[in-house]
Amino acid sequence: MPADSDDVPPDAWSGVHRGPLRVGEWVRLVDAKGRKHNICLEAGKTFHTNRGGMSHDDLIGREEGFTVTSTSGGEYLVFRPLLSEFVVSMPRGAAVVYPKDAAQIVAMADIFPGADVVEAGVGSGALTCSLLRAVGPHGRVTSFERREEFADVARRNVHQFFGVADRPDAAGHPAWELRLGDLAEELPASGQRCDRIILDMLAPWECVDAAAAALRPGGIVCAYVATTTQLSRFMETVRIHGGFTEPQAWESLVRDWHVEGLAVRPGHKMIGHTAFLVTARRMAPGERAPLKRRRPAPGAYGEDYTGPRPSDAESPASAEDASE
Repeated sequence: MPADSDDVPPDAWSGVHRGPLRVGEWVRLVDAKGRKHNICLEAGKTFHTNRGGMSHDDLIGREEGFTVTSTSGGEYLVFRPLLSEFVVSMPRGAAVVYPKDAAQIVAMADIFPGADVVEAGVGSGALTCSLLRAVGPHGRVTSFERREEFADVARRNVHQFFGVADRPDAAGHPAWELRLGDLAEELPASGQRCDRIILDMLAPWECVDAAAAALRPGGIVCAYVATTTQLSRFMETVRIHGGFTEPQAWESLVRDWHVEGLAVRPGHKMIGHTAFLVTARRMAPGERAPLKRRRPAPGAYGEDYTGPRPSDAESPASAEDASE
């Protein structure tokens, strides 16, 4: 068995280290009030807070999970940051996919080691880190991003988390390719096939045809959308396409709890709505999923509805004629 101090093998590309803290690593300092600071360890440097300073040299060489005292008596816990902690504090070009949603995507879209995954857009790289962790060095994640400034931020964040700067022989994570461009245009032109497609963008319905063409039979498309109008438009577009199973939509809400003796109650803060998630599976070429037997609710596709309309949904005009 390896010793406790043995590091994670570099070829695992986990973004995690074991053993003593070393120069160039990021650590997370948390004070008694829960305030957090992420710092990169450099020999000879001092980190200053409102509770005084602390020398990096006092941290380097120690096993994580200890308390350090600043020059003014402030106590700080010292750990390496978890992925979930890194992504909520990293520099942002665009809003990040929060850990609760990234975990749902990895689980419910069944991202597996060795998978070929396509994502658009890359945002600040938060979801990309989770996808790369899940596919491993033998998989592939291809990220499409329209805006160069977002791509630059995401590249720096992903490289920082996976320690690319510490690997002079590596241009980046071996499973990752970042492309500037629109997935709806670039993916069909590339002829690339994939197992999973994750759409985190303003108008994911514009990519349904491209996703259908690229996904292998049984593959999964997953959309991450913020509003109910986006949710409706995407789901109806997937339905009328005909090459996918019935799309499933949900959201997750996370609430912490305060527990002290008999004082057990929900926390005052919670991570409520961040986005809706939608998944559907790709049918084999030429195959269609059975139509839903449940009739739509009255008025679901009435005169106020202006989005895509399933072929079996009555138009407002035909419903009016039937009532006469």
